[in-house]
Amino acid sequence: MSFMNGSSPHRNPPPPPENDIEAGPLSRRNSDVDDDGDVFDIARTKHASIDRLRRWRQAALVLNASRRFRYTLDLKKEEEKKQILRKIRAHAQAIRAAYLFKAAGRGQGHGQVQGQVTGTDTIKPPPTSTGEFPIGPEQLASISREHDTASLQQYGGVAGVSNLLKTDLEKGINGDDADLLRRRNAFGSNNYPRKKGRSFFMFMWDACKDLTLVILMVAAAASLALGIKSEGIKEGWYDGGSIAFAVILVIVVTAVSDYKQSLQFRDLNEEKRNIHLEVIRGGRRVEISIYDLVVGDVIPLNIGNQVPADGVVITGHSLSIDESSMTGESKIVHKDSKDPFMMSGCKVADGSGTMLVTGVGINTEWGLLMASISEDTGEETPLQVRLNGVATFIGIVGLSVAVLVLIVLLARYFSGHTRNSDGTKQFIAGKTKAGHAIDGAIKIITVAVTIVVVAVPEGLPLAVTLTLAYSMRKMMADKALVRRLSACETMGSATTICSDKTGTLTMNQMTVVEVYAGGSKVDPPHELERSPKLRTLLIEGVAQNTNGSVYVPEGANDIEVSGSPTEKAILNWGLQVGMNFVTARSESSILHVFPFNSEKKRGGVAIQTADSDVHIHWKGAAEIVLACCTGYIDANDQLVEIDEEKMTFFKKAIEDMASDSLRCVAIAYRPYEKEKVPDNEEQLADWSLPEEELVLLAIVGIKDPCRPGVKNSVQLCQKAGVKVKMVTGDNVKTAKAIALECGILSSLADVTERSVIEGKTFRALSDSEREEIAESISVMGRSSPNDKLLLVQALRRKGHVVAVTGDGTNDAPALHEADIGLAMGIAGTEVAKESSDIIILDDNFASVVKVVRWGRSVYANIQKFIQFQLTVNVAALVINVVAAVSSGDVPLNAVQLLWVNLIMDTLGALALATEPPTDHLMDRSPVGRREPLITNIMWRNLLIQAMYQVSVLLVLNFRGISILGLEHQPTEHAIKVKNTLIFNAFVICQIFNEFNARKPDEYNIFKGVTRNYLFMGIVGFTVVLQVIIVEFLGKFTTTTRLNWKQWLISVAIGFIGWPLAVVGKLIPVPATPINNVFTKLKLRRHRQPEPSQ
Repeated sequence: MSFMNGSSPHRNPPPPPENDIEAGPLSRRNSDVDDDGDVFDIARTKHASIDRLRRWRQAALVLNASRRFRYTLDLKKEEEKKQILRKIRAHAQAIRAAYLFKAAGRGQGHGQVQGQVTGTDTIKPPPTSTGEFPIGPEQLASISREHDTASLQQYGGVAGVSNLLKTDLEKGINGDDADLLRRRNAFGSNNYPRKKGRSFFMFMWDACKDLTLVILMVAAAASLALGIKSEGIKEGWYDGGSIAFAVILVIVVTAVSDYKQSLQFRDLNEEKRNIHLEVIRGGRRVEISIYDLVVGDVIPLNIGNQVPADGVVITGHSLSIDESSMTGESKIVHKDSKDPFMMSGCKVADGSGTMLVTGVGINTEWGLLMASISEDTGEETPLQVRLNGVATFIGIVGLSVAVLVLIVLLARYFSGHTRNSDGTKQFIAGKTKAGHAIDGAIKIITVAVTIVVVAVPEGLPLAVTLTLAYSMRKMMADKALVRRLSACETMGSATTICSDKTGTLTMNQMTVVEVYAGGSKVDPPHELERSPKLRTLLIEGVAQNTNGSVYVPEGANDIEVSGSPTEKAILNWGLQVGMNFVTARSESSILHVFPFNSEKKRGGVAIQTADSDVHIHWKGAAEIVLACCTGYIDANDQLVEIDEEKMTFFKKAIEDMASDSLRCVAIAYRPYEKEKVPDNEEQLADWSLPEEELVLLAIVGIKDPCRPGVKNSVQLCQKAGVKVKMVTGDNVKTAKAIALECGILSSLADVTERSVIEGKTFRALSDSEREEIAESISVMGRSSPNDKLLLVQALRRKGHVVAVTGDGTNDAPALHEADIGLAMGIAGTEVAKESSDIIILDDNFASVVKVVRWGRSVYANIQKFIQFQLTVNVAALVINVVAAVSSGDVPLNAVQLLWVNLIMDTLGALALATEPPTDHLMDRSPVGRREPLITNIMWRNLLIQAMYQVSVLLVLNFRGISILGLEHQPTEHAIKVKNTLIFNAFVICQIFNEFNARKPDEYNIFKGVTRNYLFMGIVGFTVVLQVIIVEFLGKFTTTTRLNWKQWLISVAIGFIGWPLAVVGKLIPVPATPINNVFTKLKLRRHRQPEPSQ
């Protein structure tokens, strides 16, 4: 089976293109799926088609579909969800179209022009007060949903609505507890009713749907009826009752495990929805949860933000909104006073602005939409799909064995070859009563069905969900929020991490430490008193050309500066220079804003001063802004032309600061003729700010120190075979200096043309050239988000599994394209977070490395569980088959096998799939996606243990009576003791083997075991229950009490498994996976030429 095939392509040196782990042959690389191959071989489920997902479900051998596919994508619900979305969007569009049609007709009849109402019959009467506020949620919802500009104007526009909502458009709402409570009572909270989670009894019902358990319950009922009829109720209920009790125990334990998992997923989904955003309350910017938003709140919006509620635009600068999530059309809509309506759930595509919240929760279209659809968070992971393939293969083998056992036992029974313990035949044709014959046949069918229960590893694919649920919960404590299940395990295969610099490798705590102004270096950096004109222009530029803010509390000295770290650093420097933020902003008015653009690496603003002069201020990457400058203001406040010598001086200043790991930002301006400024809103919105002939005001060097411990994290990645690449928008020299500090570059000798590259150089290469150098790149400076995307694509084509960090809106394509997109939780925009697979909550590179460890842990834990489960599978099957074929009797009956299945499936998964990650995981290379799930080491371990268990227990089965000295005891009792000892020894072997499975490739299997309380608890619980079963529940399990010698023999048989495992680990295994050997032999046979006729 090809689901066991494949070798790791992640070993050094890198694999040739033909061995692409992502998609096999070069021609198929972009599809990520090989449609002609094994249906269970989906290397990347991130963009897999619905048809591809449906095919593997249909191919899987499944006993309980509702349980097996619970945490995969519900394909039926997904289709229903799309239909509901289409209906709601069509409904919303129809309402608006009807309104526009009505408004157009009304405009013709009554002379309505540009939203101004002149006909008295169209004016709605002002709403009467229904409580604390003069306007109610119905009126607000009507205006927002219908995009009713006329009604908005009737209420006095945005300013009028804000008065009705008792909101100051500059300072926001008061925001105290009493005010918030009043607003929630009047307009509702920003939440929507969610469907209740599944109850425990629903999980019980799901567990009952297992086909084999249903058959066993039917068999138990028939056995119960026949037993009571033939032996009376006092003795006759034991056989059927014990099977029924065992089945119920399996159902309850399974349901408890599944229910706990569902609660963990529910908590994680709640955390994903809990977006944090900034609002203006009481004149200051405060961060709140999206659920705490109220009507009347004023929200600052920047590129990449999600619109958290319905509302209207107060101010907007080039504000464009992506409304595709609501309208289904990928059209960017410009927002201004003519179209001020904002819909919850949309994204800010460009620009900035502020909005007034007019509707929250269920009173928004988004709230209605979310309340109408059930959120399906299910999703298959590549490992889950592969394990379904393994489970199907093992299940088919087990099913075949069960059918063979059934045929052999039925044939022996009805031919009279099956005898009782006293030697009498169990069935004699024409003499045995029909009831006894049916009872005998039911017992045989029960054993065969129970073999199927043990043989089909239903818990194998579910163990992935269990370990992922556990890992995701623990990863939250390690500051990583998993948005896609598959990312958790894919991170274990990552070969390359493309990391941002700012905030990820550095602390994102920026301060201005060097300044060049007036044509020379300023020391200290804020000393500009001698140049009043230069100082005034700088304060003007710093105060107006920013999306940050400064809040000065009344009577308090602690000034609060908000904005991005770069903005905060420059604003703090401005305050040191002597800026009064509020005064500086009030002395001039903003005409137009060009928001900072990661492509152009600069942002600008056009302002009009009190003297009606127009100034255009620019701020951005130092060398880019400097290239646009033709003059500078010297220390005497004189405008001086930049000659070649001065240009060289400024460039040298930038290089020196960059070499000291400083981020260099230039601030420049130019006066502009007022007559050339567009005078109407539409032309102003499309106006491109002049960016030539600028006057340089200052170049500032901003220090952002490396995070403590980041060098160790980078070295840990390199030791683990994961290459770390820095991709930053900063100057190449700054990037190089930080890379040396972080350990990405070990020394200046590592710096070559290929290892340190500029974004525009990489961009200019052809696809093949990019592929050729992508692996050798360590640092990319002055890169745009598109350069990051090109690098990711080139690396993936070379066969790498790529993780990418990103925080900006423009990073979304790279995050989406990467195998694992890692968004920053603090600096990241909502657009970046929605495109990501994992959110790094503290923006720290060390947390990224922890995610790699957890990813490897998921894979390692699944392998431990596979080794343990297959050992039990092989041993139980072989023992029962050999015994059935040779003697017509099985030593392990139905109830005993159900108990073994419980140890193996649910309890085994809980114990082994929840092992915490160890440092040992980072000592090996990344796990190849097509690397066999069952490695040569695992084959060696499980075969040694299974062969040992089978040999010992079969010897006991055939020679146990003489070995145990039971010849002189009654035959029936002797057989019962022998079978009990076999059952007891078998279970104890699994308990000892559970320790072996913890460390498949290490000699010390006890390392860290005492810290894993769940593992110790499960082992203890299994031991206690086994003692109770053998000593006190003999009537149910058909066992008898064992004496202390027999218990010692059982424990000794189990204990030998430990030294045997140590000896086994001394046996070397070939490096080539055993599956590959068979595959190569098969290919060689196919390639041999046919003999000529």
